[in-house]
Amino acid sequence: MYEITQLKNGARIVSAHLPHMASVCMGVWAGTGSRHESLAQNGVSHFIEHVLFKGTKTRNAKEISEAVEGVGGYLNAFTAEENTCYYAKASADRFGVLADVLMDMYLNPAFDPDEFEKEREVIKEELAMYMDQPSQRVLEVLNEVLWPNHPLGRCITGTEASLDGLKVSTLKRFWKNHYNASNTIIVVVGPIPHQKVVGKLRKHTKHLPAGNSRKYIPMRDRQVQPQVRVRSQRSEQVQLAFGIKTCSRHGENRYALRILNTMLGENMSSRLFQRLREDHGLAYSVYSNLGYFHDAGFLTIAAGIDASHIEQALTLIHQTLNEFKENKPSRKELRQSRDYLIGQLDLHLENTENHMIWLGEQILGYGTCFPVETIRDRLTRTTPEQIRAAAREYFQPNNLNLAVIGKVAKSRFSGIHHWLS
Repeated sequence: MYEITQLKNGARIVSAHLPHMASVCMGVWAGTGSRHESLAQNGVSHFIEHVLFKGTKTRNAKEISEAVEGVGGYLNAFTAEENTCYYAKASADRFGVLADVLMDMYLNPAFDPDEFEKEREVIKEELAMYMDQPSQRVLEVLNEVLWPNHPLGRCITGTEASLDGLKVSTLKRFWKNHYNASNTIIVVVGPIPHQKVVGKLRKHTKHLPAGNSRKYIPMRDRQVQPQVRVRSQRSEQVQLAFGIKTCSRHGENRYALRILNTMLGENMSSRLFQRLREDHGLAYSVYSNLGYFHDAGFLTIAAGIDASHIEQALTLIHQTLNEFKENKPSRKELRQSRDYLIGQLDLHLENTENHMIWLGEQILGYGTCFPVETIRDRLTRTTPEQIRAAAREYFQPNNLNLAVIGKVAKSRFSGIHHWLS
């Protein structure tokens, strides 16, 4: 289903030929993101993402959007810690339009000074929007606690101060250093054969400059005890976000952790959702999820709680985490969680956009794409003993971090240092 062609200049073209699909989604990925930035550059990757939509040497911003939207498609992008993606989706017979527009944006950004200054203010508004949402802001604070004095601990969007310090020349230099052939992959998912995809893209990719994949500061974990950070803010709820350090995306425990996380808080059947929301009515929103990097990983538990219920909620979360350490999950719970994950993966890949993102993340993260059958097999072979072993390895005091947003005193969380002992 998946084919990869590496061109002479180092760029890779990846495709999934899905003849039954009506749409095609194309993504152009740069293997660079916020963790490649210095402190002074904080926010530059995300800023470049915005600027590439503001015009090229032959198209202005309106012409870029009209070219794709005018044929019934849409255009978008996102910046993460380790990659940046520009993508578009439309009817398969419009693939040529998508390729021309996306590659023009990627290869020929205008970096117009006037557009740069306007977009600086737009990004500041985006930052303000996130900071006005306590449920989002608490995750930014958690990153600061998890990865102190490291690019992973900084906001991808940057700060007002760092955004004010960026210049057009900074963006141009970063783009030139990171947007090169060896650091670029192009992913196409839809009813188009691989050779046709490669044939269409060769005329564009030959213009990618040579270069090397960019390095970043490795993450060296020095945490020895739980860390807590409380930010006072007037709000109706107290937002809690736990971050538990785990393995990287390459760790052998990742499949056990994937199932454990589903049991813990990924869906409405999970233990945390049932206990905090259904049994005790303590939260409307409570969930857990996993995050992976090349050399680090974490599990997040987040909930919005009334200040009067904090101690009860903390106790229930504490009890739930310790249960995974003390007892193996039942075969029934394991089977249900595994089948949920496999079912969600199948549903996810029915969409060409989701499929494109899944492929791009795998190629950049692992250098290859694992067949769906391999993932199903690894999940199926995961045992209750492996899940308990993962909980015992990671649910330890020196891996625990807590961020809090709300009108609450830090002293109410002093007992966190005795958790998971």
